[in-house]
Order: sequence, then structure tokens, then C-alpha cells
Amino acid sequence: MRIPLSWLREYAQVPADATAEDVMADLVRVGLEEEDVHRPTDSISGPIVVGRVESLVKEPQTNGKTINWCHVRVVPEGATQKLTHEGIDPSGVQGIVCGAHNFVEGDKVVVTLPGAVLPGDFAISARKTYGHLSAGMIASSRELGIGDDHDGIIVLSRLGLDPEIGSDALELLGLYDQAAEINVTPDRSYCFSIRGVAREYAHATHTPFTDPAADIIVPAATGPGYPVRIADDAGAYASPGCDRFVARKVTGVDASKPTPPWMASRLTLAGMRTISLIVDISNYVMLELGQPLHFYDADDLRGDIVVRRAAAGESLKTLDDKQRTLDPQDVVIADDRGAIGIAGVMGGAETEVSTSTSTVLIEAAHFSPVAIAGSRRRHKLPSEASKRFERGVDWEVADEAAQRAVELLVDLAGGTAENTATDEGTRPEPSVIDLPEGFASRLMGIDYTPEQVTGTLTDLGATVEQTADGLRVTAPSWRPDLRIREDLVEEIARLVGYEQFPSTLPVAPPGRGLTRTQQQRRRVLQGLADAGLTEVLSYPFVSAVQNQTFGTATAGAEVAAVKLANPLSAEFGFLRTSILPGLLETARRNHSRGFRDLALYEAGLVYLPGETLGSPSIPPLGERPADEVLDALDAGLPKQPQHIGAVLFGNDSAPGVGVEPRPYDWASALDVARLVGDILGIELVVTQGTHQAFHPGRTAQLSLRTGEYVGVAGELHPQLLAASDLPARTVAMELDADSLFEAAADLVVARSISTYPLSTQDVALVVDHDVVAGDVLETLRLGAGELLEDVALFDVYQGPGIEEGKKSLAFGLRFRADDRTLTADEASASRSAAVAAAAEKFGAVQR
Repeated sequence: MRIPLSWLREYAQVPADATAEDVMADLVRVGLEEEDVHRPTDSISGPIVVGRVESLVKEPQTNGKTINWCHVRVVPEGATQKLTHEGIDPSGVQGIVCGAHNFVEGDKVVVTLPGAVLPGDFAISARKTYGHLSAGMIASSRELGIGDDHDGIIVLSRLGLDPEIGSDALELLGLYDQAAEINVTPDRSYCFSIRGVAREYAHATHTPFTDPAADIIVPAATGPGYPVRIADDAGAYASPGCDRFVARKVTGVDASKPTPPWMASRLTLAGMRTISLIVDISNYVMLELGQPLHFYDADDLRGDIVVRRAAAGESLKTLDDKQRTLDPQDVVIADDRGAIGIAGVMGGAETEVSTSTSTVLIEAAHFSPVAIAGSRRRHKLPSEASKRFERGVDWEVADEAAQRAVELLVDLAGGTAENTATDEGTRPEPSVIDLPEGFASRLMGIDYTPEQVTGTLTDLGATVEQTADGLRVTAPSWRPDLRIREDLVEEIARLVGYEQFPSTLPVAPPGRGLTRTQQQRRRVLQGLADAGLTEVLSYPFVSAVQNQTFGTATAGAEVAAVKLANPLSAEFGFLRTSILPGLLETARRNHSRGFRDLALYEAGLVYLPGETLGSPSIPPLGERPADEVLDALDAGLPKQPQHIGAVLFGNDSAPGVGVEPRPYDWASALDVARLVGDILGIELVVTQGTHQAFHPGRTAQLSLRTGEYVGVAGELHPQLLAASDLPARTVAMELDADSLFEAAADLVVARSISTYPLSTQDVALVVDHDVVAGDVLETLRLGAGELLEDVALFDVYQGPGIEEGKKSLAFGLRFRADDRTLTADEASASRSAAVAAAAEKFGAVQR
């Protein structure tokens, strides 16, 4: 909501020198959120003055266009001391070419002189055009940024204005004004109006507030107005769609009259587009009082107005020129021909006001927030009216808003108000809330005095009565959100001031800090970041297909998953059983935006439901559930282990002089997994694995020494990558972090460094081609004994010299003792023991 300060000053005591920033700082104290500041002078500047057309000569051009060669006085005769702007003729009369034809000699207009800058960074300068030197421009509303009228310039004399020649046109048009933009929360719907914000400003600054609705005198009607009937079947719905409908009629309206500049500039500064005088008046009243209005061309109405629910199959062409099929739950405004508007959302095209409208019927109604919100969502049709109705509108201000619109139509459009009025329906009953004595102090922990409580609620607009037990509070009609006593306490705390709450920081008990698991998690995440990976966070919501693909290694196996009752998107209606789907979506999005080298990681929860999911009932509020009830609730929760995943594609570094980037491959994913194990002091056992989401033959299964499966790493399946628009050879890994944290030792003890020399020996073993190299490596490790420090595979060979169906595996073995220098015989003996173990288990033959 944008609040023009000049408008706010009419109802609140805003200091003359206060800026939009000052106003927002005050409003923040009562819980409103600041958004932005808007100043027309940020986009318009320079000499823009009032001028009078001294002469006008129409000159037809060869292109078929007729221009006006004008002489416009911009300085009063004899006032040479006012010639302060460069580019002004010494005579005070400017020669200007103008293409508009809605003015004559003697009219006063707005002139932008050379040196002025208009919205869109449009600079004005003297230039030769159509055979003349045009030293300025006669401006239209659109060129000044205060309206959409571009066909005709602003004629001040026809707007009832007679300003002095040469006076500042920006001040005349209100363009020195500024607006404070605030964010209005759903429970503060009354702040979608100048009236509501002025009241809040008065609360914040403890200054008087003038209610604009209270200043409007609604005359007594001399008879019934336009016939209106509310025929909503409230029994079929939670609440009636409409409970009050006020209508007034104004005849003899000149709808072709322009919107006055003061109104146009205020509406524009408030974020509303000016359309026509009639429409602008309805928007002006809505912004001022918070009551949305709808204007009908009364001559286009057919019979009585009926407020009802839409009939099955009924349709309506709305003001946006779209034919809409209505829903039986939609509240509509209808006449004898059918629906002529979706109530509280948008009117129909058949009764739209236009420049030919002469009789206007004003609607000021009160609609059900639930009904309006439903229609807005069904038709995807947000509007300024629906934004207010679905949050709650003051049901008492309808007749004042209609009267305000009548007065503006009479004053600005030359209309004549009929003395009849329509006021159908009943006004809702206000909320009556009992507030026990001392309840606010007990709830908030602050000793509020009785005067503070009573005074605050009275300033709020509530009616307060003293009872034997405390107070009986009748909420004001503009606060439909006040329903229970806690709502009143919240208002007391807000208006007395949040700064009254003492700042007491809790003292941390000694000996506490991060838990063991928290420390482990932080070490892992920091280690991955230090290794060059980038941490991301993704949504835990996935599709059934994603859970089926990543939640189990075997294709077609059933995957138990938690289905969301109210998902953000029907496509992603489940909680994830693997962390990889979100990571891959993040990687895909980054790749689509030009990132070609990427290494991402994420740590988060996955959700694995057991046999029991949920509970048959929810315990009531207000009392602590029994232990067995809590146990039942806990048993219905899914397991939520923490997983760590990573996705990599492209190269591990950028190319450079003397730098050859290495492409990420399956080994890179395995290295990331091993890094996690190294940080935790766990040696992961790597074996050949299979997983439906990974490339067959390029997948590693990761386990603990105990044989417990903890994850997978490798290259993703080519078909999956193609379907996901990810680069070929993208690799990934996923680990069950909780299992790793549990298996890790409380204290990681580094291996002691031997000061004795290393003995290195290599061995090449010929085995069957289907023997897994990792299994052979593990056998060598076990067979070599305690002198073996490390063993690594460095070559795999199949070709000439190797029997068909066989392969050669070459390993490097490192031997070292802690207490002596090994002899060659000791190292060879350990090597021979390792080879013997491989021969026994795999039939390995040394080359």
C-alpha cells in the first residue's frame, strides 16, 4: 500500500517537513512493515511552468498531419525579473509546436521548458521541427506521468484552475508529493486505506486522528432507491455471500470530463493507473476509506439487481474482455438478463461505464471474505477490490463511501444526486470479547495499568465496558480480526509499545555446547566447502517418480513415501526418500543458466515411513496429552535420517596457462564420499554396486567395515541425464550421514608417523575378467599382514599377452615398520603372503 503524504496529512498530524522515511519509521513502531519510497521528482525535474496560449496557427503538413504553431506566454508581462531559466525568450513568450488540438487561444496550459526532464529520462530542448524552432513542449497527463491521456494536453482553465503565469506547475499538480509504501499483513486489512493508515500513524505518534468517514454526512433518503434483492442461500454455505448492499444513483453525469490533476497525481503516486474520471472516483474513494465501490451505467441495467450464487453453466464477460464460465459457488450480481458481475472481484462488460454514461448507479456492498477469495482463486482474477474484501472490509462504512462517491460525481462530473437510497441486508454483529482483569499482564509478562488497557482499547476504536470480572470489549467494525481475548492483548502490547518488553538474555548453562552429531556435521560440511564444493538447499518435496527412481537401488521395487495432504504443487506431492532429486534439479537450473563446471553438495533430512504412519486422532488443545498418546504420535512419525549428497559435472578447474582441467568422472564422486569418511575417521569399503539411477558398471557401493550399507557413488544413468537436461557423465554420491556419525569414533586419533624408511614393491596379478579389483585389493591388504602400510591399484590391462577372459591388475604395495628399517626379505615375505591370499581366493596368477 502506497501512502501519499499529502493525503495522509488530511487525517493525521504529519509534520510538514516529515519525509516518507520518517512516516515509515513511525509506522514500523506499530507493527507495519516498510517497503519503499516513491517520489515523482525522482523522474521529473527542471523548469515546468504554467503558460497561457497567446496565439495558435494551424499548419497542415505534407504528411497529412496538422500541427499548431503556438506562442505561449510563460512569464507575466513586465516581470522580466522572473526570466531565470535558460532557453526562455527575453519577451517571456515561447514558440512551441504542438500536435494536440484540445485547446484554444487564451487557455492556460502546462509548459515544459528547455532543460526539463520528464519520466523515461526524456529531456526537453529547443529543436527545429516542422519549419519552426520549438523551444519547449505543452504537456499532456501521460507525458507528466500522472495519467494515460496522451491525445490532449492539460488545459488548466477547463479544470477550474486559474494559476499565475510562470508559476511552478509541479507544485500546482502535486508532483512534489511523496509516498511511503508499506506491506500490509493479512490481519490488518483496514490499512489498505488512507483512513486506516492515518489511524495507525496517530497510534504510533500519540497525535489526534480525524476519521474521514465521520466527516461525511449521509442525508436521509426520501424514498427507496434502485431495487436490490439479496437472494443468497446462506444455509448451503458457511456464511452468506453478501450481508449488506448499499446503492445510490447520480444522474446528469458528464463522464467525458478529465480527472483533476490533484486526483490523478494522488492516484498515480498511490500506485493506481488513472483511466477516466468516473473510474478514478471509485478508486479514489476505495483508497481513502477502504470500501471498494462498483459503478454501473444505470441505463444499461435490466430490471432489479439480485445478489445470488451463479447458476450451473452461467457465463459472464468481465471488464477485462474475457468470457468466463461461472461456478455455482461464485457470488454474482445479476439483473433480468443474468450475471452482470462477479461480486467483489470484477464487474461485467455489459454495464460498464464509458464516456457516454450519463446515469451512474453506485454499489457499496459488504461481501463474505471466504466467498470472494474462492472466486478470485477459481478465476485467477486478482483485483484491488478482491484484495480488500477477502481480508475483511468495514461493514459500517458502506453508506459513507457511497455518499463520498456521490459528492465527487456531483462536484467533478457535474452530476445530480438522487435523494433516494438503497440499503439492503443486515449489518454483521460485532465481536464482543470478555477480557479478565490482569489477563494482559499475565499473558505478556508486563504490568499494564488499567488505564493503559482501557485507553489503548478505546483508542483502537473499541467500546469498553467495566464488568465484575474485568472488561467487556466490543470490537470496531473495521477490525474483523479481533475475535478472542488474546487478539486484544496483542493490540495492547503493540500500541503500548514492544519496546516495553525487557531485554533479558538467557545465561547458557556451563558445560554445554554443540552435540557430538552437530560437531561431526559441521566438520563434514566445512570440509566439503574447503574442498571446493558449493553447498545448496533444496525443497524436500518430490514426485512419486523421483522417489521411485532414487529411493531404491532396484528398478520396480516398492518405495514407501510420505504423501503430503496439501502440497504446494500436485506434481511434487511427496516427501523425499533421497536427497539427490533436489540436488539434480538445482544442478539442472544452474546448467540452464550457463554454468558448465559445477560441484554441489547438500545435507538434509530424508523421510522413510515405517509400518505406522500418522495417528488415528489428534489430541485436543489446552491440556498435555498422556504419555501413551505422545508415544503413539511419535510412533507415527517417519524416520528422518540425515543424508549428505553431491553432484558434479564439467571440469574440476578452469583452463589456464599451463593448466589442463580434469573432467569430473565416477572417481570424483567416490573421492567426495571418501573425503566425508576421512573427516570422520571412517574408512569406507568400496565395492562394485548397482543402482537404477546410476550407470551400470560405473557404480560403487559404499559400506562400513561391519558390512553395513551407507551409500552409493558413481556416474548417473545416461537415460536419466538426458531426461533431466543434464550434461553427459554427470556424477553423484549419497551417504547416510547418521550411520556414519554413529560409526565414527568420539575422538579421531591420527596414525603415528614412522621415522623409518619406506619399502615399495609392485605386483601384477592375472585374474578372471569378472573379478572385482576392489575385492582383490582388500584380499591383498588382509594377506600382507601388519607391515603393509598401504596398497593401491594403478593399472588394469587386457590385451596381447593376457589370456582371453582374463585381465591383469597391477598394485603398488607400501611396507614400513614402526620400530626398525625393514629388510628386503621382510618386505618380499609380506608381498608373497598377500599374493598367496589372492591366489587362494581368486585363482590369481602373478605375471
